[in-house]
Amino acid sequence: MAKKENIPNLLTLIRILLIPVFLLLTSLTSSVTWHIIAAIIFAVASLTDYLDGYLARKWKVVTNFGKFADPLADKMLVMSAFIILVGLNLAPAWISAIIVCRELTGLRLLLVETGGEVLAAAMPGKIKTATQMFSIILLLCHFEFVGTILLYIALFFTLYSGYDYFKGAGFL
Repeated sequence: MAKKENIPNLLTLIRILLIPVFLLLTSLTSSVTWHIIAAIIFAVASLTDYLDGYLARKWKVVTNFGKFADPLADKMLVMSAFIILVGLNLAPAWISAIIVCRELTGLRLLLVETGGEVLAAAMPGKIKTATQMFSIILLLCHFEFVGTILLYIALFFTLYSGYDYFKGAGFL
């Protein structure tokens, strides 16, 4: 059995390992049933994002690996999903490109390397993540009307949270 302090990191690794499973399920077939199964896999992976952070803080077992791998796993999961959604014609390429570019900025990680202070995830960033993940799940389940509305909300919070991080870092 895993030690308590290793469980959050294990959840992060599980999220990373679920990405290829998710990609295979969405790439090998155009079946709505398989897309729904992929949405479930994505939802489970998304839940590990919440759970690993919650457990690490609750048990006070925050590690350097977790600080690095957790946001990286999140970005890999979300960017993979948005690329897949474009390929399935479930999301416009321009929205996905903006979201992927914003995810690539990795501003909080950049601040560590430049000697700046690491910014905790602010509410706009949390809303960004939640709306992105829910829009992905809804679009994969082919609830396109609601999923698309949520996608535009996610786009707004993607842009706003990017602005908020630059402002908080003193760049604006």
